[in-house]
Amino acid sequence: MTDEIFRRDGYLFNFEAEVVSVEGDEVILDTTAFYPGGGGQVCDTGSIRDHKVTEVRMKGKDIVHIVPGNDLAKGDLVWCGVDWDRRYDLMRGHTGEHLLFCSLKRQCPELTITKIYISPESKYVIVDRDLTWDQIRDALKFANQAIRDNLPVTKSVMDRDDPDLEKVRIKLDRIPEDEEITVVAIGDIDLSACSGIHVMETSELEFIAVDKKVSAGKEGVAIHFKIGDAAKDAALAMSADALEITDEIGCRAEDSPKAVANMKRELELDRKLLRSASKIILDSSPSEDICGCRVFCACVPGGDRTAMSEKAESIKSEGGVAAIVSVGETLSVILASGCEAVDCKKILGDVLKEFGGRGGGKPEFAQGGAPDPESAGKVLGSLKEAVSKALS
Repeated sequence: MTDEIFRRDGYLFNFEAEVVSVEGDEVILDTTAFYPGGGGQVCDTGSIRDHKVTEVRMKGKDIVHIVPGNDLAKGDLVWCGVDWDRRYDLMRGHTGEHLLFCSLKRQCPELTITKIYISPESKYVIVDRDLTWDQIRDALKFANQAIRDNLPVTKSVMDRDDPDLEKVRIKLDRIPEDEEITVVAIGDIDLSACSGIHVMETSELEFIAVDKKVSAGKEGVAIHFKIGDAAKDAALAMSADALEITDEIGCRAEDSPKAVANMKRELELDRKLLRSASKIILDSSPSEDICGCRVFCACVPGGDRTAMSEKAESIKSEGGVAAIVSVGETLSVILASGCEAVDCKKILGDVLKEFGGRGGGKPEFAQGGAPDPESAGKVLGSLKEAVSKALS
């Protein structure tokens, strides 16, 4: 069983070891500082005797180092090095996740973690419910104060029957009975069961910032964050963007959330009015019989996409053909057909090509556009002519 240096010293990254076994690219050492990943943190990389270590993983109870194209042999004494800059970024990221989540949980006590991911490229925590930006803002204030207070980050081992275990954030069912329970403490503000690698003091994080909040589907909501210089750069960029937005909408920075909320309500009302107007125009537009098939043609200024699609589908479901043009900054076109004689994809593609546009879709339903809104009447006329030719 490999001696796991990283368990007792996350800051040691150069070490000497003996090669225990080599099977192709898989190398096992008698001792290692390479962390194989866990707790949402990706594995370390680095080198073994100048050969690149591209991956480290557990294989049973052994830690396997993936060393492509190596010339190592059992019994070799080798000098090894973990990529320190990468390791330190991961250590800070993992500690930052603990700090961020405990700060978020202070704002929403019912909050639970679904997933954690810490890599050099991306750092996020997925939680089981959405949080307001006010909650996130207050959590970040608390977290960054903890960084300024330079709280100690310590690690200890607890027994399963320890009564203090109830104070720890832990999913006991995920820890094997024969595995020790490692608990990471951040000052007196957080206790969490975790076997990952962390920094020793919160000041090492320098600064933490949330730069994105997105849906993670059934898993919940992913809150992306950054640490240190990356967090400072992100905060500066977001600050500049916010100032530009407030300048553009003409309000004070502190009033911008309310101003944007009002704009969203007005936009939603405009969309409802546009949809209603589009339906009125579509419902009042006539259709005609061409060779026994109902052909519907309409031009809708600034047409609502949903209303146009619903009308086209309705005509198509009755075996008819619908050609609908929407006029805006450009031209949008829908062609739908419930008649096998009319190939919407071919007709729309051929017609729009004449007007510098293009379209695509299926024989029964196609969509496309053209750059010149002034050509709406000619496009609609060409579509009707092509449909009539196909029907005859």
